[in-house]
Amino acid sequence: MNSTSSLAIALTTAVTAAVGAVRDPELRLSLAELGMIGPVSVEGTTATVQVRLTIAGCPAARSIERDVEAASTGIVGIETTTVDVQVMTPDERAALLARLKPGGRRENPFGPGTLTRVIAVTSGKGGVGKSTLTANLAVALAAQGMSVGILDADVYGFSIPGLLGLAPAGIAVKPTRLDDMILPPIAHDVKVISIGMFVEDASVAVAWRGPMLHRTITQFLTDVYFGDLDILLLDLPPGTGDVAISVGQLLPNAEVLVVTTPQSAAADVAVRAGVVARQTGQRILGVVENMAGLPLPDGSVLELFGSGGAAEVAQALSAGQDTPVAVLGEIPLSIALRAGGDVGDPVVAAHPTDPASQAIVALARIILTAGPSRVGTSLGLSPK
Repeated sequence: MNSTSSLAIALTTAVTAAVGAVRDPELRLSLAELGMIGPVSVEGTTATVQVRLTIAGCPAARSIERDVEAASTGIVGIETTTVDVQVMTPDERAALLARLKPGGRRENPFGPGTLTRVIAVTSGKGGVGKSTLTANLAVALAAQGMSVGILDADVYGFSIPGLLGLAPAGIAVKPTRLDDMILPPIAHDVKVISIGMFVEDASVAVAWRGPMLHRTITQFLTDVYFGDLDILLLDLPPGTGDVAISVGQLLPNAEVLVVTTPQSAAADVAVRAGVVARQTGQRILGVVENMAGLPLPDGSVLELFGSGGAAEVAQALSAGQDTPVAVLGEIPLSIALRAGGDVGDPVVAAHPTDPASQAIVALARIILTAGPSRVGTSLGLSPK
């Protein structure tokens, strides 16, 4: 073997490793793991790499092509790269789906025994900022290195896509579908699924009865590929209706974060949401008071909605319990928080020094240390 052939082989090996390490922006796994890299060849200083997309018209195609080209050209000795974009055959796609979901099982991966912490964010009343808090909390958790997903279970009043910038011009980004598998769009490193992503006109109301709501939540849990998550947040609709009951049945292992405002009228109703969650076997993680005092330029605080609502809820939910329910955080009123939600730019990312942003980040840190112990939990692994 001459030196030219040896160099070509070495460069081909290096390019194959480099492009194989590129991560699919939707599945968040390497192209090598997903079987998306085809033949690789090197001639002189030019590499040719075949990439097999999962579906025709893949929305991540340009991003993958650009990343593969950059990874290949980053190898010393490679000056140009040609990316040959193909589409997987049905058999290749079936093999990929089998790797993602062994056995092709359609099952809820977040039920009892899961390694993912499931946190349902609930409230008694609407308009207390529950969805805004959920979106910003997810971004704050992701910024601290967690793999985070949001399931927007507020079917009637879905707002998570807009809050995270996934609804430009009012129309939510559509998920990618791989046969029966749904890939959730990603914003701020958070994987998101919402009924709003399946509605063609955001102005059209969703008017479904209980069985349809239950089926939707079930399908989100079984058909959406979130991958390995550290935390799954559920944004529940206000009150104690069908969705709350369905979540209690499907995810009895969920922890529940109760959101209220300082106002007694909101606090009284929030207690009921916590009671229903507990009746289904879920654990109350704690209480968060949103729309707390507004800091003013002179250093004073304007308590527009009063004070003490979260303490009332925590005290009521602690009655008769061995472990008291704690107030985990108080999020002050914030113009930046409201404005960020309107344009899909979470305050924790856009304005990290804002008091509301700092309070939400502090809440994220508390939640990370407040969960149940995982000591003794099986990882589902066995030595060879």
